[in-house]
Amino acid sequence: MAHIRIANLSKVYKGPAKAVDNVNLEIKDREFVALVGPSGCGKSTILRMIAGLEEITSGEVWIDDRMVNDVPAKDRNIAMVFQNYALYPYMTVFENMAFGLKLRGYPKAEIVKRVHEAAEILGIRPYLERRPKELSGGERQRVALGRAIVRKPLVFLFDEPLSNLDAKMRVQMRTEIHKLRLRLQTTFIYVTHDQTEAMTMGDRIVVMNKGVVQQCADPMTIYDKPANKFVASFVGSPPINLMQGRVVKQGRKYFFDEGKFQVKIIDEAVPRMAPYDGKEVAMGIRAEDIYDKLFAFEASPDNTVRAICEVVEPLGSEVYLYLNSGRHNFIARVGAHDRPEVNRDMDLVFDMSKVHFFDCQTQATII
Repeated sequence: MAHIRIANLSKVYKGPAKAVDNVNLEIKDREFVALVGPSGCGKSTILRMIAGLEEITSGEVWIDDRMVNDVPAKDRNIAMVFQNYALYPYMTVFENMAFGLKLRGYPKAEIVKRVHEAAEILGIRPYLERRPKELSGGERQRVALGRAIVRKPLVFLFDEPLSNLDAKMRVQMRTEIHKLRLRLQTTFIYVTHDQTEAMTMGDRIVVMNKGVVQQCADPMTIYDKPANKFVASFVGSPPINLMQGRVVKQGRKYFFDEGKFQVKIIDEAVPRMAPYDGKEVAMGIRAEDIYDKLFAFEASPDNTVRAICEVVEPLGSEVYLYLNSGRHNFIARVGAHDRPEVNRDMDLVFDMSKVHFFDCQTQATII
C-alpha cells in the first residue's frame, strides 16, 4: 500500500514551454486517481516521473515518507502497464509474466506460484504456453496486467492501456481493471485521454491542459461543477454546448442574450451574474438539459428557445438533435420517442438551473 505526494513538479524539455508546470497532487493509499486531458497535456510525463523513467526538472515525488527523486525505477516498487503492452514476442505468456521476478532473483517455486495466482485472477491460465502473437488485443492486455500483478507493487501505473482496443473490448477491460482494483486494494494511477474511462473508473479525476492541473475532484463534481471552460468542454459526451452572449438587465430580471434569443438567469444566480451586466460571457449547457417543448413538464417564454433542427440522430435509447439558433450550433439529447422534422423550426426549453457561465477573460466559472 502506498501514499503518493507530488510537490511543485515540473518538467522542461528544449524550449521555453513546460511539459509539466508546477503540479501539486496527493494520492491517498488505495485510491484510484485518473489523469485525463488532451494529447500533449503532460499526464504521461507525470506518470513517467513517478515511475522514475523520466528525469525531474524541479519538484519532488514522495512515496509514503520517502522522497524518490534519485531512487532508480527498479527500486521504487512500482509496476507500470504501457499502451503498447511491451511484451517480449519470443517469450511465452508464462515467461513474460515471470521475467521481472527472475531478474530480481526470486526462487522458482515462488515465481510459479505468483504467475499462476495472477493468471487465475485474470482468466489467462489456458494461455500460459502461448506467445503474444497468438493472443488477441484484450488477452495481451491481460498478460501485461499479469506481469504487473506478480510483482505485488505498492503502486500500479497505467499509461493509456486501453487505447489500442476496440470499443467493445475497452468496455470489458474497464470492468476487469475495476474488479482488479477492488481485489488488490492498492493504489492506482491511471492516465487516459478518454474522459469516459476517467469518469467511470476514478475515485478522483485530475484534468490537465498544457502541463497545468485545471481541476482535481471526484467525477460528479468535475461534471456538475467544472472549474473553468476547458474542464466543462473536455468532460462530457457529447461535449457541453457553449454559446457567447451578453448579460442584460430588464426591469428586475437578468437575461443571457445570445443574439438570436434570450433566456432568463435564475434568481439564485443573479448575485454572481449582476456584476457582468452589459458584458460578454460564455454560457454552457449540457445536451441532456435541453428539452423539446412538446415533452417538457415546465416551459416558460423566459427559458424557451426557437432553433432549426438540422439533423436527428437516433441511438436506440436516446436521440441526439443537432440544432442551429442562427448564431450557434448546439446539441440536445432527448428521449427515444422524440423525432422532430428535419430542417424545421422547433421550440426548446433550457433548464437554466443547470447552466454554467464563464468569464470571457479568465475562462473561469463565474461563481
